[in-house]
Amino acid sequence: MPFDLQDHYGISPGDYWTESYFIPDDNIFVNEIRKFKDLMPFKAGMKALDIGAGIGKCMHALEKYGFDAYGLEPSAPFRDAAIFKMGIDPARISLGSVEDLKYEPDTFDFITFGAVLEHLYRPGKSIEKALGWLKPGGLIHIEVPSSRYLVHKMLNAYYRILGTNYVTNLSPMHIPFHLYEFDIRSFESHAKQNGYSIVFYEYYVCNIPYVPRVLRPVVARLMDVTRTGMQLCVWLGKNDKNASNYDRH
Repeated sequence: MPFDLQDHYGISPGDYWTESYFIPDDNIFVNEIRKFKDLMPFKAGMKALDIGAGIGKCMHALEKYGFDAYGLEPSAPFRDAAIFKMGIDPARISLGSVEDLKYEPDTFDFITFGAVLEHLYRPGKSIEKALGWLKPGGLIHIEVPSSRYLVHKMLNAYYRILGTNYVTNLSPMHIPFHLYEFDIRSFESHAKQNGYSIVFYEYYVCNIPYVPRVLRPVVARLMDVTRTGMQLCVWLGKNDKNASNYDRH
């Protein structure tokens, strides 16, 4: 178990990603940007913050689609790669953690946590802090591993049959470590306590490992219908008159 955030990400980007990852990708984060524009009126120049910006690929996409993009990255090697390999303006990507960095209240229209919260020791506190940076009417996008993931449930049942106490829920147990998994009920409870609403959520099927290839279409359909996919995507907003009327997939 890591004792510091740098145990997750204080490594060379070359050790974490292959060289091909540094090639610009016109398709990255496009669906999320489209969803943002579906959920609220968009104006060019809206401010966006990518928490856990990595090497800046999401920031590039946000800029391409009309946002004024900023990033927050806790890993110095990753931030350096964003600046020197991806051409990110160093003034736009801050070095530090959510807990340590400060932005003015009500600064951003769009804040994204993509594959971030599962690595943080206090994910609820990170959401609370980000809400303070969010403008009224703005949206926070979050993607996290789902605790309802069917493949994990199947593997856990298999381990119980073998008479072991092994579980797969916090896999992969390698850098970057997963400390948590999430269910929509986690966000519903947290929302009631912290003055925000769930605007939209959906479960993504994603990968189906360990299942024979011929059965994967059937398992994928089952996961979609039962909302037991690998990833949970949640969109949050500060409470307003429409706070109780959120959509779901």
